[in-house]
Amino acid sequence: MSEVTPRLNALLAPSPGRRFSLALPSIWLWRLASVAVAFLIWEVLGRSPISLALPPASEVAVAFGEMLAKGEMWAAYANSLPPLLTGLAIIIVGGVVIGVSVALARTAEWFLLPVLIIFQTAPVSAIIPLVTYAYGIGDASKIVAIMILGLPLVALNSYKGIQATPPSLIAMSESFLASRFDTIRYVILPSASGMIFAGLRLGVSGAFIGIVLAELLITPTGIGDLITYNRAIARYDKMFAAIVSIIALSAVVLALLQAVETRLFRANARALP
Repeated sequence: MSEVTPRLNALLAPSPGRRFSLALPSIWLWRLASVAVAFLIWEVLGRSPISLALPPASEVAVAFGEMLAKGEMWAAYANSLPPLLTGLAIIIVGGVVIGVSVALARTAEWFLLPVLIIFQTAPVSAIIPLVTYAYGIGDASKIVAIMILGLPLVALNSYKGIQATPPSLIAMSESFLASRFDTIRYVILPSASGMIFAGLRLGVSGAFIGIVLAELLITPTGIGDLITYNRAIARYDKMFAAIVSIIALSAVVLALLQAVETRLFRANARALP
């Protein structure tokens, strides 16, 4: 009996792969349920006499479909996406490069770290209108606003991740006579990947905030102009539709970034019990 019981427990215990396959749908069900509950609360609040500026979620959905059919949403994103994508490319590549440089070169740390900290703590809403005087009201102002909001977050998190690399790992690579480049590539960057991708997620969020702020405060074009115009004419359903669209787009981009992180650095985590 003492020998049979462990075997039965081993047969009945779910394997790691089976547990992951069962857990994944349940995670998505919980996420969909949370979104559904949020929209249900929104619908109830919108139909209660709280404020005329808060339409029900169903009216916002109808307005969203109408804006897509008439091309209003497509035209807005045609103006917003080029500077947004350019700014994202700059903060992703430039932020990681600056963060790595600041962490690995003492001169770069002395020179750049105070500037990054200042931009991270500065009142961005007060700084962005000043960008207009330097770069006008074109796409350049939008890109600069995105960089101000996103690049310090990526650089500082990359810096902190590399600084947190265990010295024992670096000593091990040196004991195996690894070059400086190989140590950075195979030891330091993988060790700091969690913080780097956390910074990338924060930077992407900052980029979306930056494009909306720039179009609200600097350049009356794109999705920001769509929000401002519909607010001015009291079409609050269309205003919220534009807001929900930019939130949904940012959520999709963050989900894709998390999928890339999982694919590159956390593939082994899927097999954990």
